[in-house]
Amino acid sequence: MRLRLTLLLYNLLLPFALLVMLPSSLLKLRRRGGGGATFWQRLGIFGEDVNARLIAGQGRTWWIHAVSVGEVGVAQKLIAEIRRREPDRPLVLSVTTPTGHAVAMQNVPENLTVIYSPLDFGWIVRAVLGRIRPQHYILMEAELWPNLVRRVQKRRIPVTLANARLSPRSERRFRRWRWLAGPLFSMLDRVLVQEESDVGRWSGIGVPMERIRVTGSIKYDLAGGAKAERVEEFSALLRGLWGDPLPPLLLAASTHPGEEKALARVFMELRREFPSLLFLVAPRHFERRAEVAADLASCGLRAAKRSALTEAPPQPDALIIDSTGELRDWQALASVVVIGKSFLAEGGQNPAEAITAGVPVITGPHMENFQPLMQLLRKADGITQVDSLPALLPALREAFTDPDNARAAAARGRAALERHRGATARTLDEITGR
Repeated sequence: MRLRLTLLLYNLLLPFALLVMLPSSLLKLRRRGGGGATFWQRLGIFGEDVNARLIAGQGRTWWIHAVSVGEVGVAQKLIAEIRRREPDRPLVLSVTTPTGHAVAMQNVPENLTVIYSPLDFGWIVRAVLGRIRPQHYILMEAELWPNLVRRVQKRRIPVTLANARLSPRSERRFRRWRWLAGPLFSMLDRVLVQEESDVGRWSGIGVPMERIRVTGSIKYDLAGGAKAERVEEFSALLRGLWGDPLPPLLLAASTHPGEEKALARVFMELRREFPSLLFLVAPRHFERRAEVAADLASCGLRAAKRSALTEAPPQPDALIIDSTGELRDWQALASVVVIGKSFLAEGGQNPAEAITAGVPVITGPHMENFQPLMQLLRKADGITQVDSLPALLPALREAFTDPDNARAAAARGRAALERHRGATARTLDEITGR
């Protein structure tokens, strides 16, 4: 009864919510390169080639859903493990954002079909499910579409939330509205969480305890780190800009508006003491490249763009990494990584890839979305977290003055992530019931 009421309210509010979000969604779509395929696939309408592939896999396909770049990266690790065990298993990966789609379309294996996720209207969901007829439906990390999950459940298709992630803000909201939200989470057959401490949090919002398993984090699974060939490729690009051997590199990762300028000013101060130091900045949304370039120029920095190296000024001071799906490999080249969205915004970004690469990492005070990971790393003395932007300069000064100590901290952080090694395989074991 409660589930019916929740779905009724959801379906009454969904059209209005989409109308409110439509202008910003169209703007993002235009900025991030989405085209006609995005629109039609969101309505459950596919081209002939995609249609043929979906129909060919009916009854055997595993449908995996990811939202954007971060979730796609996790999904790709799971897909690699599935293909290692079952090379011929038909797979569908649905994504929500154009940036996520762009990453998903890189080096697509033969048995994987990438589509945009359908809008969560009943008639669209029915059409797409009828086309795919999946054997399993796997959600990555955090997103649950009620109508789609309900239709999947009615077809007796197992639904798994893998690498489940629940931010403190979402937990508070779902607990406050548990009477309505709880029935939605009860539709999940399995919730595979990253830490023991997550079990009580997910059961507290309505997931039956017996359906929750601790598998570790796929994202932190050390089995999948930076790719040596990509790291060497990017190293060659940097040597082309700045010569060999490479100078020390400070990388600001997944930055948000305002952070580039703030961190550039810290870099300029630091460069007075370390004249050879160079600055790499990877904005969270690559379409902000012009804004980022303007901010760096206002600080007196000559910046090159990753997407336009042929137009780079001679001996630039900074490189803007305006590309998708490459950050993990760029971080492996850095001397120190500073995590974005942790100074002038809330939530933070994931530091695990830099830690996994053995690179010293510094974050700001706002890492709310990664509290279990930060607790683990702080306990191991494997990461530096400063309490304000002014505190960043002395922390960076210490890291560059004593690089051996900074690398030792990074090694401790990497060792702390060892417990997640094999998380991808454990996740697949739970999905298959092995």
